Amino acid sequence: MSRFIQIHTLTAYPPANLNRDDLGRPKTAMMGGVERLRVSSQSLKRHWRTSDVFQEALRGHLGTRTKDIGEHVQNSLLAKGVSEKKAEEWAFAIAGVFGKVEKGKVTTQQLVFISPGEWQAVDELASTLAEENRKPSDDELKSLLKKSTAVDIALFGRMLADSSNFNVEAACQVAHAISVHGVTVEDDYFTAVDDLNADHDDRGAAHIGETGFASAVFYSYVCIERASLLEKLGGDESLVDKAVGALLEAIATVSPKGKQNSFGSHAYASYMMVEKGNKQPRSLSAAFLSPIKGDDYLRSAVEALETQVDHFDTVYGPCADQRMSFNAAKGEGSLPSVIEMATKV
Repeated sequence: MSRFIQIHTLTAYPPANLNRDDLGRPKTAMMGGVERLRVSSQSLKRHWRTSDVFQEALRGHLGTRTKDIGEHVQNSLLAKGVSEKKAEEWAFAIAGVFGKVEKGKVTTQQLVFISPGEWQAVDELASTLAEENRKPSDDELKSLLKKSTAVDIALFGRMLADSSNFNVEAACQVAHAISVHGVTVEDDYFTAVDDLNADHDDRGAAHIGETGFASAVFYSYVCIERASLLEKLGGDESLVDKAVGALLEAIATVSPKGKQNSFGSHAYASYMMVEKGNKQPRSLSAAFLSPIKGDDYLRSAVEALETQVDHFDTVYGPCADQRMSFNAAKGEGSLPSVIEMATKV
């Protein structure tokens, strides 16, 4: 069985602001002495994990990231007739199992990644407390945390600062997507007009603003340690295959949602290469250390990527036991074939 599955993707986006920094500008990074457009790994994982593709394929096997476990419990207890004081006290105790709780509140200070099994245990305990009209015991509280079998927790990991035994090391590493060429971030000056201002003395815009944007061909890299994922999912080969297939489809077809209503910048991957093997993983970002130039960024990027693969194989020996790709620009290969190769043991 191949230990590692590596996914290399090239996606061409039209003008967009997919992932903003603290000033609302598209995120960038310097690479090879040139400014590149960037989409953070956090943004990519969030949109893949919450996409319809992922949710439908893995329904019942996905966790929830939230600070509102205590609020959920409190509302449940109140609905079952528990007094406000007791509901708040018991909800505080239950939420405290998963993280430090805000002073005077029942919400945790940090986001908590909670598995379906843990949600079920929380709901069952809340029902028991309401029926028996009592506070939770220490043993009941300790029993809420469980070794997770949620696919997204297994893939992307979780950290519980006060309960490190239940931390999960991610089985999937995701690089920041970065443009294969240099970019210039431009500004879109826009106005909003009042529909009823025809009779006003001032017929100018009711609002004036600007937002940054840029277009780019992005290279993204993902590495899945299949053996680790299998272990975290309790040895369930079928669930691992579903997880890998859903993630590949999401990587190829799901766009970040930043400013989509303003730019409509949905894009499918134009090129994807998937590799399987036991050799130490490596990114192919070195193919783009020198920025791509010319009139056809996508074609040149594909050539640079495939050349880098050949060069690594020449220097280090075959870096993958199996390799397959599709090229939507040429109409070669297919996503289902790539998924089949990636999930076939």
